[in-house]
Amino acid sequence: MADPTNASAPATSDEKTEVLPETAVQLVEMERLKTELAGAEERAKNHWEQYLRALADVDNVRKRGAKDLESARQFAVEKFAQDLIGVKDSLELGIQNSAKGDVAALVEGQSATLRLLAKAFEKAQIEEINPEGQAFNPELHEAMMTQPSDAPPDTVLTVIQRGYQLNGRLLRPARVVVSAAK
Repeated sequence: MADPTNASAPATSDEKTEVLPETAVQLVEMERLKTELAGAEERAKNHWEQYLRALADVDNVRKRGAKDLESARQFAVEKFAQDLIGVKDSLELGIQNSAKGDVAALVEGQSATLRLLAKAFEKAQIEEINPEGQAFNPELHEAMMTQPSDAPPDTVLTVIQRGYQLNGRLLRPARVVVSAAK
């Protein structure tokens, strides 16, 4: 047995270590804090993973949107182009038949081609601007010249070249002759 007077002697296995009450409270508190820390670290890890997934989802949506936009740009005129193919075919047929010298058939062919083109414009929402007899509008018309006339000043007398709008946006102004005051 160990000598109780010798405090520096090593403790034997039969002796029990005595824990002071304040040390026990600190150990319990430390264990509780370690458990809370582990839980908080796990929640932080889960939140970080959720953040990374959300970030990847946003990036995927952005990329998909950019791809869809590029696709829309490339194929926006596809239907209009398909309608114009019929117009081109009609023009080629007219050129082939022009050698036959049948003027009536050639005029009828050109009229049919013009109807095809008008239908293609209508489908594409391209509107013709034909302002003859209307007041001159500098936003839609381009005055090529003025001419003295009995008509009120700034009235479109003659349309040299028709204008066109696409969904209200000017593609080409109508080129016109405008009346001038006498």
